[in-house]
This record gives sequence, C-alpha cells and structure tokens, in this order.
Amino acid sequence: MDEVDFQIMIPSKYQDLSRFSVPKNFRAKSMYYIFLWWIVEKVLFKTSPRFFWGFRRALLKLFGAKIGKNVRIRPEAKITYPWKLAVGDNSWIGEDTVIYNLGNIEIGSNVAIAHRVYLCSGSHNVNKITFDITESPILISDEVWIANDVFIGPGVRVGFGSVIGARSSVFKDMPPGHICFGTPCKPISERVKHKDE
Repeated sequence: MDEVDFQIMIPSKYQDLSRFSVPKNFRAKSMYYIFLWWIVEKVLFKTSPRFFWGFRRALLKLFGAKIGKNVRIRPEAKITYPWKLAVGDNSWIGEDTVIYNLGNIEIGSNVAIAHRVYLCSGSHNVNKITFDITESPILISDEVWIANDVFIGPGVRVGFGSVIGARSSVFKDMPPGHICFGTPCKPISERVKHKDE
C-alpha cells in the first residue's frame, strides 16, 4: 500500500498568514515604481565604484530621498524605500547596512553608521490573527555613532551625540550625549564633549 501524504488542518491560534494583506498605500508608491527602484538599486547603485558618492546620492534623490551634502553611502548598503529616507549633511552609511524603512527613517548630520547595521521601522501586530503589518519612524539625531552589527527597532529615537556600541539591540529611545551598549541597549556613561581645536 502506497503512503498517502496528508495534512491535518488545525485552526490557527496565533496567526493565520492566509489572512494577511498589506494596506493600500502602505508603501506610498505603486508596485511599478517600487520595481523600478529595485532594478536601479541592483544594476546601478550596487555596482557603482565606491568613490561614486555623488552618483549614489543622485540616484536616491531621484527616487525621493532627502540627502544632504557630502553624504557617503557605500554601494553595499540596502535602502528599501528611498522616498521614506532623509539624511543630513556629512553622514556615513557603511557596508551591508540595511535601511528597512517601512516607516520613515531620518538620519541627522555628522552621523556615522558603521557596517552591518539594521534599521528596522516595520513590524507586525502579534495580537491580531491577521498579523497586520505596522510601521513606526526611527530618528537618529545629529552626531551619533552607531557601531557594527547594531539593530535599531521601530519607533526608536537616538539622542544627539550618543554612541551605540557594537552588536547592541535598541528597542527604546536612547538619551543624548551617552555611550550606550547591550541587548537590550542601555546608557552606560556620558560621552565626553570636545571643544573646537
């Protein structure tokens, strides 16, 4: 007798992904526009030479990003929706950094974002069986340094001049002028202010 594959259907208790849908206008652009950005990102943005800083700034601006002067974004960085991104002057975004901006992400001036950082402004409502998608903006204030492998979650604000230590996970706001570290991330000490030399 041959084996027969079958699946016992058990009613969903926590989430039923067959009932999931993305709300209209959640992405703020049509699927055609998003698809065009994906092509441009893969073909032009990611293959551009490292020193083509202005070229990558221009591509992002073309798709609605607000990008300041002298911004340096590595070609290996991934930006989900440029039209939901703002970056101030003289800021850096490192290799393999992911800007998963389902909600707006604002990065101030003189911000150093290192490599493999993950900024995530989207999530899901775990209390609904429909697993609704949600978004909440992230704000990285001026003169912040975010070190390697940091995760910053939805709705987080990092205060002016703060440092987020390597491999930290940030789930709530961090105060200005502090060195912060850990999972969950916590302020550890105040950062030294420097006078103009």
